[in-house]
Amino acid sequence: MSEYKKILTATSRLESERLILRKFKLTDASDVFLYASDIVVTEYLTWPPHRNKKETAQILKDYFIDKPGVYAIELKSKNICIGSIELRLDPDHDKAALGYVLNRQYWQRGFMTEALKNIVSFSFEKLKLNRLEATHYAGNEASGRVMQKSGFVYEGTGLKELKIKDKYHDVVHYAILKKDYLKSLKADFSD
Repeated sequence: MSEYKKILTATSRLESERLILRKFKLTDASDVFLYASDIVVTEYLTWPPHRNKKETAQILKDYFIDKPGVYAIELKSKNICIGSIELRLDPDHDKAALGYVLNRQYWQRGFMTEALKNIVSFSFEKLKLNRLEATHYAGNEASGRVMQKSGFVYEGTGLKELKIKDKYHDVVHYAILKKDYLKSLKADFSD
């Protein structure tokens, strides 16, 4: 097992002001179904809306529960799962790609930016990664704004790069390097 995977496996909980990033539980199925069945939320995702809670529970078992780097986003004030964030490691290159989704009821309140900043800090400070990457489909600029607020820099757009749900999508690429993250920390302390 790589050192990265050991750290990810050992880190089952990250906390910020309003959120807890933690492992998924089967009891999250109802909360996950609320956003995973929403056609607006899933419009820019690779998977179709979930049809029922049984499907959601099976997907949680198969892909989310006990998978290192996959975190439920729990809203502390309500003790509910409002989304997920995933860190997909590429240990050969000391980098990771990120993916995330959030229940639409919690959009535009800074929750995803808070979760992403927490993952960025963890990735550079604990995992000691060199680079983080994230993408969104053209048309989902709100996701790009989350990336920008979290320190990511636009790197380019792949025209008609992916075919998802029988439609070709332009894919907008963002990244943040460890050196730039560390530079931003120094700037914060000097203010």
